[in-house]
Amino acid sequence: MKKWYSLIDKIYRIENLKLAFKRVKKNKGAPGIDGESVSDFAFNLDYNIEFLHDRLKTNTYESKPVKRVIIEKPDGGVRLLGIPTVRDRVVQQAVVNIIGPIFDKTFHPSSYGYRPNHNQQQAVAKAERFMNRYGLKYVVDMDLSKCFDTLDHEIIISTVAERISDGRVLDLIRKFLKSGVMDNENFSKTKVGSPQGGVISPLLSNIYLNKFDQKMKKKGIRIVRFADDILAFAKSKKTAGNYKTYAKKVLEEELKLTVNKDKTKLTSVFEGVEFLGFIIYEKCLVVAPKRIKRFKDKIRKKTVRNSGRKMINIIKALNPVLRGWINYYRVANIKTLIRDIMRWIRRRLRMIKMKQWKTYKAMHKEMRRQGIKGNGKKMAVTKWKNSKVHIIHRLLPNKYFDNLGLINLTKFEVGLLSNYY
Repeated sequence: MKKWYSLIDKIYRIENLKLAFKRVKKNKGAPGIDGESVSDFAFNLDYNIEFLHDRLKTNTYESKPVKRVIIEKPDGGVRLLGIPTVRDRVVQQAVVNIIGPIFDKTFHPSSYGYRPNHNQQQAVAKAERFMNRYGLKYVVDMDLSKCFDTLDHEIIISTVAERISDGRVLDLIRKFLKSGVMDNENFSKTKVGSPQGGVISPLLSNIYLNKFDQKMKKKGIRIVRFADDILAFAKSKKTAGNYKTYAKKVLEEELKLTVNKDKTKLTSVFEGVEFLGFIIYEKCLVVAPKRIKRFKDKIRKKTVRNSGRKMINIIKALNPVLRGWINYYRVANIKTLIRDIMRWIRRRLRMIKMKQWKTYKAMHKEMRRQGIKGNGKKMAVTKWKNSKVHIIHRLLPNKYFDNLGLINLTKFEVGLLSNYY
């Protein structure tokens, strides 16, 4: 096993620090406890880079506590984020730039989270292949409780030290881990965990969980892992049960993590295996219902009926949501789903336009403008059921929304899972 003895000089190089800042800037992010934003840092960039270079070179750099931010999860509960200062994020990124490639070569081939040229779709494709091509139909679906928050500091340092013998790099990582948390005005020490929100945390979690990955590989157990989402595959339910027992032992006894007993389960491709927002079956890949609901909830917020905004502005706000969703889920078999979703979206947009008319008189005026003959019927334009009638489709056809630039999900090629094999 190759070890690296001198890396700190590569980390504090001016060029590496500038590259680190570019990556931090690209990721944007909120200020830390000092209130300094990415733009503030950029305003005095040369000075700030020189300052970090000097402090790292002279071994006088000290990291600040992270800022506690609480994010509500879509499915309930909260996620605790720790936002480092911009300066700390730059230094963490500078460390990742240098040590990341060293460790990435050692990672399990079925580990896909937070790695260059790896993504969720590849992880889903690998899982589907294990079940439907390799015949590993039974699955251990493992859930870890607060994985980032419970990583053991000494295990992190000792694992990094297996590859890196530069004491100053190890001390720098230890400083990040021990920097503490500021929650409003209250400071608390960090005895375990690497804060979600820290630039270096994803790499450290992968280094940490690679011990689990390699133990499973040594036992001949096929796995797919994306961050702390873990699937293990077996040919029978009994074997899957044995794998679950072994995996739990490694994670809890050796890595000091907590396996969520309520959410960890044995399942199979016959029931459908939920993974990263998809459900994998024997003959198809679909979007998990709760992800569809989450998507529709976003659409509802963007298409409130009484917003009073112009249709073109509503569509401009809607398009990024549509584009992001289809780019993620287009690997699934969703031809019928996206057809139905587009109908529903257009109906909501028609309802907005109808609401803006307020009365049937404005609708009749629009009919005359377009040369559409009608019987003068006094239709209630504020009722949802009427957004589906034939005359509304004539007044506001699909082409009307196409001309305003609405992204049409049905124009995207879907069912592309095999592209990720």
